[in-house]
Amino acid sequence: MTIRVPRRSTIALATAGALASTGTAYLGARNLLVGQAAHTRTVIPKAWDIPPRADGVYSPGGGPVQRWQRGMPVAVHLMIFGDSTATGYGCTSAEEVPGVLIARGLAERTGNPVRLSTKAIVGATSKGVAGQVDAMFVAGPPPDVAVMMLGANDVTALNGISQSAQRLALTVRKLRSRGAVVVVGTCPDLGVVSAIPQPLRSLAHARTTQLARAQTAAVRGAGGVPVPMAQLLAPRFRTQREQMFSADGFHPSPTAYALAAEALLVAVCDALGIPAASPAPDVPVPAGAPVLGPAHTRLSTMSRLWRRPAPGSAPAPSAWAPVTTD
Repeated sequence: MTIRVPRRSTIALATAGALASTGTAYLGARNLLVGQAAHTRTVIPKAWDIPPRADGVYSPGGGPVQRWQRGMPVAVHLMIFGDSTATGYGCTSAEEVPGVLIARGLAERTGNPVRLSTKAIVGATSKGVAGQVDAMFVAGPPPDVAVMMLGANDVTALNGISQSAQRLALTVRKLRSRGAVVVVGTCPDLGVVSAIPQPLRSLAHARTTQLARAQTAAVRGAGGVPVPMAQLLAPRFRTQREQMFSADGFHPSPTAYALAAEALLVAVCDALGIPAASPAPDVPVPAGAPVLGPAHTRLSTMSRLWRRPAPGSAPAPSAWAPVTTD
């Protein structure tokens, strides 16, 4: 029996449908799960709000974001791809958005201006992210650094695990072939969402864990750097729910976004060879993540950028030269 999933379905309904479609559950268990899914849809609201707009140029030392204009010199062009988590859905200020936190972190560590462009769309799946990247290639040149956050919507849309991972690998490979450093925050653990009752929550955990593992292998194989969001953040979501969830009880809070951004920033800096400002014990770079050397990135000609000046000292005038992006 096939269950037709409404567009607004959550992880609950998707997991129930996935179980039912495999034929591995008894009819009574299937009906229980579908009933739980229907109830959960009434608890978790549909995303209607518009995430804070955050694009622009971020300079070291803080200060207001500048609107980017053609010909404006920047050292790094950072693009954010993915779903609602990549947009910072649930944040009330642009300064809380993960893309902004990463951009500001890069600006501080390099001492150079960083341009942020957000291509992520609320509700996007791996298919949608592939479309985001394809549209970017049509509109202009690729970024120096691409950061992605996705996975949950592939589970809720009942997309196959292997197919979703393969699409992600193809997307990462396209960006890598054009010289971009690619860092991917893999599927979060939706089993931490308390609005999903048991046993559905356990199934949600299993399904998202499977996708995260597949994504990790796919990203590594395509030359990108995977960052295990579920592994890094799920323990905090379980023990500090009020601090980690936004008001809807489903999307991350600014606190959770800050932790995710720090993990992604560490991975970006590691890939670029930028010395970390300080240890980040709660968000380590995953073992086995590829280190992208000078031969792998268009930033090789700016390798001198990645020498962070000593605290309290200004970079030498010749230490960096911003580039002009189209």
